[in-house]
Amino acid sequence: MGQSSKSRKTYLKVVQNVQLAGRSPRTRDTDEQAIMFMDEDAERVHHLYDDAIVITLLIADYTTRRVLVDNGSSTNILYYPAFQQMRLGRDQLRPVNSPLVGFGGMKVQPMGIVTLRVVVGTYPQVTKDVNFLVVDCSSSYNALIGRPTLNSWKAVMSTYHLSIKFPTEHGVGQVQGDQLASRECYLAMLATNEQVQTMNIEERKVVAETTEVLENVPLDENNPQRYTRVGTDLEKKTKHDLVQFLKKIIDVFAWSHEDMLSIDPSVITHCLNVYPSSTPIRQKKRVFAPERDNAIKEKVQKLTAAKFI
Repeated sequence: MGQSSKSRKTYLKVVQNVQLAGRSPRTRDTDEQAIMFMDEDAERVHHLYDDAIVITLLIADYTTRRVLVDNGSSTNILYYPAFQQMRLGRDQLRPVNSPLVGFGGMKVQPMGIVTLRVVVGTYPQVTKDVNFLVVDCSSSYNALIGRPTLNSWKAVMSTYHLSIKFPTEHGVGQVQGDQLASRECYLAMLATNEQVQTMNIEERKVVAETTEVLENVPLDENNPQRYTRVGTDLEKKTKHDLVQFLKKIIDVFAWSHEDMLSIDPSVITHCLNVYPSSTPIRQKKRVFAPERDNAIKEKVQKLTAAKFI
């Protein structure tokens, strides 16, 4: 709605005009997709319950768990511990003047506002830039998604199914709530005597800093692709002995799937520990994006050619 008094008055005037006219100025799209919730959408939900919808989102290329979906909130919130784990600098924060007002009139002054790219769902999915208010206070959640973002996704929530569905160019997308995470967050908020931590941020891209400079050392003179890397800080004699030893045992290295054909299947065969009397149930076929589908096919072909599967 905006932060200034003028923007709030403008918002109120628009709402009053809609009520007087009896219809919204937004034109209806004729190709809107119907969003429905079926009984099977609730099959993975443990009933009876009153759990909140807690989901996982990809925020700024980080897999962020424990994201609370709150259609009673007029803003999106990113808690400062999660902001720090995303390795975002405070110089990315833009100043904000309006405080957050909670139950009982308690006010919290945000540290600032930041715009981050958010991906919701797997496939089909929606990717949008989302404005988050960064707040430095204790919470069992990493982030909170409010009405502005839900409306921009055209999302439809079902608390009974613990699910959110939204239209995309490739069909209706869905993100399922994590019932276990929801209850863990609820219990953590009740434990007022314990320190609440938000430690469920996982990097999408692994960024590792090497402690020393490495150099490529070929192990097979006839095949330059067969090489390893050793540190340049090693002593000259130690490095020479190490390289000679690696060349001597080059046959233990596996450069491709085909190099592992001699492994006994009893070592690498995976068995499912299920009851023989149980009736097999076929899961629903998962739909992947075309690029992911091609990558899966290529991987399966390699494993099949190597007689891994």
